[in-house]
Amino acid sequence: VSFSLSNTFPETGINIFVLNARTGEIHLTGTVDYEDVRSYEIQIEATDKGTPPLSGHCKVVVEVVDVND
Repeated sequence: VSFSLSNTFPETGINIFVLNARTGEIHLTGTVDYEDVRSYEIQIEATDKGTPPLSGHCKVVVEVVDVND
């Protein structure tokens, strides 16, 4: 199975999150700030290597917590 990031909301999240295509793990590449964006929606697609290849989709919601207040 291979994973791909198909969309984020807001679009600025595409520069903040990175998806490992082999394992599906999501990591941060930048910082998130509660005052700027309180949540991100990330659309993930998983595709197998069958004939024909099958795919599935899911939405991952990341809620940012304000820890400094």
